[in-house]
Amino acid sequence: MRITNNMMIKNTAANINGNKGNVLDLNNQMASQKKIQRPSQDPVIAIRALRLRTSLSKINQYYEKNIPDVQTWFENTETSLKNMNKILTDIRTQCVNGTNSYLTQDDRKTILSALTALKSQIYGEGNSDNAGRTVFTGYKTNSQLTFMEDEAETSYKITQSFSYKDIEEYTYYSGSIEVPTTLTEVQDTTKICEIDKDNFDRIRLAYDDLKEDDFSVSYTIDGTTTEDAPVTIYASEEEWAAADPNGKNIKQVGENEIIFIQNTGDVIFGSAISQELKSGRATIDIDYQKEGFAKGELRPEYYYNCTDVSDAANPIEYTRYDENGKKIYEDINYTVALNQTITVNMQADEVFDMSIYQDVVELTDAVSDAINAHDKLDRLKLMKEEAQYVDHQEEIQAWIDAAQKEADYADNRLTELYSAGIGNFDNYMSKLNQAYTEVGARGEQLEMIEARLSNQQLVTEELKSTNEDKEISDIIIEYTAAYNAYTASLMASSKINQQTLLNYI
Repeated sequence: MRITNNMMIKNTAANINGNKGNVLDLNNQMASQKKIQRPSQDPVIAIRALRLRTSLSKINQYYEKNIPDVQTWFENTETSLKNMNKILTDIRTQCVNGTNSYLTQDDRKTILSALTALKSQIYGEGNSDNAGRTVFTGYKTNSQLTFMEDEAETSYKITQSFSYKDIEEYTYYSGSIEVPTTLTEVQDTTKICEIDKDNFDRIRLAYDDLKEDDFSVSYTIDGTTTEDAPVTIYASEEEWAAADPNGKNIKQVGENEIIFIQNTGDVIFGSAISQELKSGRATIDIDYQKEGFAKGELRPEYYYNCTDVSDAANPIEYTRYDENGKKIYEDINYTVALNQTITVNMQADEVFDMSIYQDVVELTDAVSDAINAHDKLDRLKLMKEEAQYVDHQEEIQAWIDAAQKEADYADNRLTELYSAGIGNFDNYMSKLNQAYTEVGARGEQLEMIEARLSNQQLVTEELKSTNEDKEISDIIIEYTAAYNAYTASLMASSKINQQTLLNYI
């Protein structure tokens, strides 16, 4: 085969361009410190790079975004639980203080002021939010747990379900004297009302100041349901006492009677029907309507099946329990690792018991009644020392005896409520501690996932770097060699191209 000069020139140019291409590729590697610039340079490295980058992107999403969001949610939840625990502890402390039998009027007023202040704070922590999302309201993260202002026109129809275990014995007191202000009134001792008490079984509804409309009680025993059991409705305990057939203003309940007190939300059972419900292990459903809510009260949709009928033309129905009575959970789950989720929220009824507010209301009412009873007793004792009543000591003493009995009963009620309150608030705090423990357990689980993802992130980044990156020192060595080859090829080509056939003729 004859080798011509043109052939030599073309081959030399191709070799120079090849060496120059190697220098260019290594120059690009030196600038980027990456093994390849295009997938075509090494498809295996390219495919592996895509897989590692995808995996690292997912890990970064979990580790750098999702997990910090969950941690923030848990921190806000824990803060709310701690604050709520402090409020419950303070209320319990007031109950302990109240059991002191040597309390003065000033002591009672101090306890009343403390309980009144705490009452307004009870459920405030339930409105805690994380980045604008309320943490205790399930899927309704854009809504508050409590009413943020007084809403007189807001109306709900509510269904509350109970079991026979929710029936409790409660002491009801009858009679309250009116302190006479004139001699004639002092002499008329027939105006001294009878002071009495009796124990009845009751169920306390979640709300007070209820409407008479749409109130009904039904119960199921051994699969048989009694619908719309007969109920006697009174607006208040005073109206109930005034209905005494003997005219003594004593609160009474017939054996087979059910009584509903609108302003307290008490449903009271006669002894026979109460025994029937307990022995039959009954389930009890009570339907009622609540119109007008005070600032700070819990919204019923987070606790019960209910319907917002504020706009009668557009009722809004909320379902908290299914047809089988099972609670519908609204868990908010975050994906914190591949195929691994964690629930971030606690639901309101797991933390904020509806009975807390009613317990504090009963306590404040009882303290207020005790203060008023002792005030009346003190005024009557002072009246006994006044000159105008010197000749009417027996009548004054009759009033004092009645006032003393009322004060003693008021103190007895306080003692009962304080003692019950200590146990109740211990239970509320125990429930709160369970929720706190649950959040802590989830937090520990999250920490383990975070540690694992941190290690995965590091390993994946190392694999990605090993696959894609190239050491600058290696690149410099290869670049130097390639550049030397390139310059040598230039020098060689210059020598070859100078010689032609004419040089030898």
